[in-house]
Amino acid sequence: MIDTSLQWEIVGRIALAAFLGAMIGLEREYRGYPAGVRTMALVCMGSALFADMSRLYGGDDRIASQIVSGIGFLGAGLIFREGFSVRGVTTAATIWAAAAVGVAIGIEAYVVAIFASLVAVVILELRVITKNIRPSDWNEDEDQRREMPRDE
Repeated sequence: MIDTSLQWEIVGRIALAAFLGAMIGLEREYRGYPAGVRTMALVCMGSALFADMSRLYGGDDRIASQIVSGIGFLGAGLIFREGFSVRGVTTAATIWAAAAVGVAIGIEAYVVAIFASLVAVVILELRVITKNIRPSDWNEDEDQRREMPRDE
């Protein structure tokens, strides 16, 4: 049986993870992309809870590695090929980053988790700047290069 004070500490970590995940997801939601606030909050929170439980019951590295592969599988389901372009790569990477933030919170690396969340939001916001400096053969929807039609 887990004592009550430890349970409240875990609840606090879960709340922080949900908050930081929601902050990451807010940018995606604002831009109208799939996997917004709720998805990022749940991924971050779930990762934190798995990391916390693995620390509590042993097997730190095994559960963390399963989080990485499970989130990779989830992210792979978000990547689609449409004609000559690939969509969803940034969303998949964002989910992966949110899971990493959750794991950091679960192992009590709070400064790392907060910093990583801020960096993730800044990187996602850089799209406003980077979309204007790309060559004309870039697909602006998901940061992927399109094949240009050949003259025949």
